[in-house]
Amino acid sequence: MKVLIVNVLYPPHKIGGAEKSVSLLAEALVRAGDEVVVATLDDIAAPVTEVKNGVTLRRLPIDNIYWPYAPDAPAQPKLKRLQWHARNRWNRAAARRMGKLLDEVRPDVVHCNVITGFSPAIWREIKQRQLPLVQTLRDYGVMCTRSALFKNGANCTTRCLECRALTAPGKTESASVDQLVSNSDYVIRRHHAEGYFPGVPARRIFNIVPLDEQPRDAKAPDAPFVFGFIGRIEAEKGIDVVLEATTRVTRADWRLRIAGVGVPEYVADLKARYPDPRIEWLGFSQAGDFYRAIDTVLIASVWPEPLPRTLIEALSYGLSAICAEAGGIPEIADLARHAITYEPTDVEALAAAMDTALGDAAAWRAGGLSDPQALGWFAEDRIVAENRAAYADAIAAVAAR
Repeated sequence: MKVLIVNVLYPPHKIGGAEKSVSLLAEALVRAGDEVVVATLDDIAAPVTEVKNGVTLRRLPIDNIYWPYAPDAPAQPKLKRLQWHARNRWNRAAARRMGKLLDEVRPDVVHCNVITGFSPAIWREIKQRQLPLVQTLRDYGVMCTRSALFKNGANCTTRCLECRALTAPGKTESASVDQLVSNSDYVIRRHHAEGYFPGVPARRIFNIVPLDEQPRDAKAPDAPFVFGFIGRIEAEKGIDVVLEATTRVTRADWRLRIAGVGVPEYVADLKARYPDPRIEWLGFSQAGDFYRAIDTVLIASVWPEPLPRTLIEALSYGLSAICAEAGGIPEIADLARHAITYEPTDVEALAAAMDTALGDAAAWRAGGLSDPQALGWFAEDRIVAENRAAYADAIAAVAAR
């Protein structure tokens, strides 16, 4: 089968977990015998083709007024951001470029993922050619210009006028999708509640998570208990809540390791406000090294995160978890042998959960999954099979018309 996967970014460009998940799936499909082409955007003037681990990458220029995905990209003025999103509302130039690529590649199925930057206009190009279309939702970009349903430090309980106006074409066109996928039932329900993808068959498919084969560092019984936070250092990830909770933990025998980067001014402000020497700021860190050096991971997102792969990775490394009840996180939090969930902005509840872990450190250090077989849910062969099933159903739906 020839599969064309579409995602706004592809390694080495990386903002969040979507790029990693897409690349792992693309390479797994190749190993399973499929021919895989990935269409992705880049900060380039003309298209570039390369082959990476058996995957053919078609890197395309972004058809918009600036490239927003550089790690150190400066904040754009509000008017310019609005212009960018207005063009992304229905990007005809990106659609024409995609149409040309479709005619050249001639895939058996098209698997769209994060299409911000391409815009929903590419769906029409795909369906005009009567190609089967699978859409995997990895964020809320189809119905939210910020992709997170999070604005001004708070979750969006209703969609603002800007989002409703700028995503209206996508809402209309979403009915043309043949199969809808997400790694979280929550995300599917949230889109359906807003009238997106009406009548489109939907299913949950988890991401591939490579399993850890190295043990964590052995800890002396009297060693300080280490909490860990890994991810972008930004308000959406709940880092403010975590740091404030450390000021209310009643026990003293703890450490907090923070792995990740963010806007330098924001990170500097956090360090100044929370100067506790027990807090270690690691910057960018290799995930494996990080997980092996902590005892319990803090999944503290305050935005409705679909399903953080960091939680699954942490459990595969034998960790315990303290998790915010946000988005799709509760769907897998109870897989842990030791886990506590709390309301995302409840600082006192998070501090109490940390105290609970500290009070039974030996048990919480013996973490991981309550049922080790559950790791099979995220295994490569299973995820490949489930995506192939979605492709087959999309192909059958088109053939039946």
